[in-house]
Amino acid sequence: MEKSDKEIKRYFKNIFGFRVRNVEPFRIALIHKSVSSNDSVCGRLNNERLEYLGDAILGSVIADFLYHKYPLESEGVLTRMRSKLVNRNRLNNLARKLGLPEMMRMDNHITSNTPNGNALEAVVGAIYIDQGFKKTYDIVIRNIFLTFLDMDEVYAEDDDYKSRILIWAQHHRHKVSFAIEHEDKGRDRLYRAVLSIDGKERAQALGQSVKKAEQAAAEKALAAMGTEQ
Repeated sequence: MEKSDKEIKRYFKNIFGFRVRNVEPFRIALIHKSVSSNDSVCGRLNNERLEYLGDAILGSVIADFLYHKYPLESEGVLTRMRSKLVNRNRLNNLARKLGLPEMMRMDNHITSNTPNGNALEAVVGAIYIDQGFKKTYDIVIRNIFLTFLDMDEVYAEDDDYKSRILIWAQHHRHKVSFAIEHEDKGRDRLYRAVLSIDGKERAQALGQSVKKAEQAAAEKALAAMGTEQ
């Protein structure tokens, strides 16, 4: 159901802590592609263009924040930390905590539990258009990430994706298996890891070693599983 302008403004004031100036980009940010409408100017009207913009703004905000928060860390550490913060599963969880699914216009066949990390990116794009970069920075960091996440816990998270998925499987009584295949690419030998859960293939990935291939496949599986974790 479409929310009124008053409801949209109240939501962003209560949850994100600012007053909406121009409600139009926020209306669009809350339109899922499943209910796209034809517009004589914009064509298929949904939040995908704002998602594109918000993705770039979000990456810049997080990069700047981490650069100043961890002044002694290397580029590699900062890059991995940024990836942890903006990965699809984390954004989906943040969107749910913000109550974003309940604000979305979606097809009736799509439930409110549908991952909405994309919509969160679209909202960030709308905030940027309405408030500018500095205000968007403050809102993203203070009202989203620092409110719902412990940065030190995220920093300390284990990047061993294979261990993480095996622990998850043990906890939920599932069986995880990896099948390894060899692929020759000229002089290079690559390994393909095919990850299955309870006998059903869930992800596969290539690596220059068995370990790298398994880690990459586990990472893909964890990202695809989303709310199942």
